[in-house]
Parts: sequence; C-alpha cells; structure tokens
Amino acid sequence: MAEAAPGKEDEFRSTNQTAFVVGYSGGTGLALVEELVNRNIFQKVFLIGRRKLDKYEGDKYSMLEQKVVDYEKLEEDHADEFKGHSVGFCCLGAAKTSVGKEEYIKSNHDYIVKVAELAKAGGCRHFLLTSAIDADKDSRMLHKRLKGEVEAECADMGFQNLSIFRPAMILVKQPRRTVAYPVARVLMAPIIYFKPTYMSVPAETIGKAMVNTVLDPSKEAVKIIDNKGIHHTAKGMDCEK
Repeated sequence: MAEAAPGKEDEFRSTNQTAFVVGYSGGTGLALVEELVNRNIFQKVFLIGRRKLDKYEGDKYSMLEQKVVDYEKLEEDHADEFKGHSVGFCCLGAAKTSVGKEEYIKSNHDYIVKVAELAKAGGCRHFLLTSAIDADKDSRMLHKRLKGEVEAECADMGFQNLSIFRPAMILVKQPRRTVAYPVARVLMAPIIYFKPTYMSVPAETIGKAMVNTVLDPSKEAVKIIDNKGIHHTAKGMDCEK
C-alpha cells in the first residue's frame, strides 16, 4: 500500500471501475474527492447527495458526475443511483450542534445504513466508511452509540470488503460552523504539533488513506483502521505498525 504506487494504480485503472461518494460536501468528503480526481483510478466517480457543488465544474472534474437525491426517499426513488459501482465511499455525518436530534440521528445512522444497504444490493464489493475514534454500539452517549451501531450493521451486510476509518479530531481547511471546533483546535495545538498521529488527522490524510485502501484492500472482510493507522495508510505504511 503506497501513496504513489503507479503499478497498482495503473492495474486498477485498467479495470474501468466506477465508485460513488456520499457526504462529499463536508471536510473529509471534499478532501476525498480531490484525492480521487488527482489519482484518477476510477473510470467515473458519482457524487450522490442533496445538492450539486459548482466547484466541480471544468475539465479537471470531468470524471465526476453529480446526482441529486432525497435521502428520505433513497430506496423508493434513488436505488438505481447505487447500482453497478464496485466501490462506495461514505463520509456522511452531521455535527451535534448543527442540526436537531432527529436530523442528527438520521444523518449519522439512518441515511448511512440505507446507503450501505442499497450499495450492497447494487453490487458494491468494497464499502469504505468514515466513523469515529470512540465508536461504541453499547455506549450511553448518542454520538458513540450511533457510530458503533452503524459499524455493526454495515459489518453484518456481507460486503467483500468493509473498511472502517476511525479518525480522532479531523483537521479541515474551511471553518466549521461550530464554536467547539476552533476552541479545540487551539487547545490541542501542542499535541497536534508534537504528536500528529495521536489525537488528530487532516482530512486530506483520510482521503489518501481511503484511496490507498482501495488499491490494496485488507485480506480481512472487515477492517477497522484507527487514527494512527489512517496516518500510516496514507503514507503507504503497514497499518499494524
């Protein structure tokens, strides 16, 4: 697994596969899409979401195709959008402070599980899911429990490969619409500087790790990659080291 592996990239590219991305408008999703465009290993990448982004216009993004869907009617009206893709990337999620509880549960559980179900039914072999470092289906805390439940439900679907990424604090370039993020960024600055793989990870690093994992998937059907593993995978290092 390597960040620059022309042999593997060329071999994968020759198979003419397609992929889809959900959650492409958030910090991690934006970084992932840029990585997919730059690496150009898929014949086509479909961005499936609530709205189109104007930034993906022009020749550089010709490999992308945007599909607008209603997440409340995915199975009824949009199942076909998830058919025929060998790889699916899921970066869906909402911050606690940006939406109400009902929408928070939908964005961090219901929509993700439904996307995974439709992807599996549509022939997706490798599903890559961004989760959280503290995911725990048995937790009393809503955030931890939802992330853990999603992981468990996706694992039960029987994908040929399910890669679960558990980042710690995600460092993004664009400002987040929360008060907590800039405060946490300041407080954690010394840790981020001296121990960059410990409690944080740039969104671009997650994107690199996800693409590298597609090129060199685990032999395990379900692979959980923790924060340190994300850093290592992005650099082409063994996640277990």
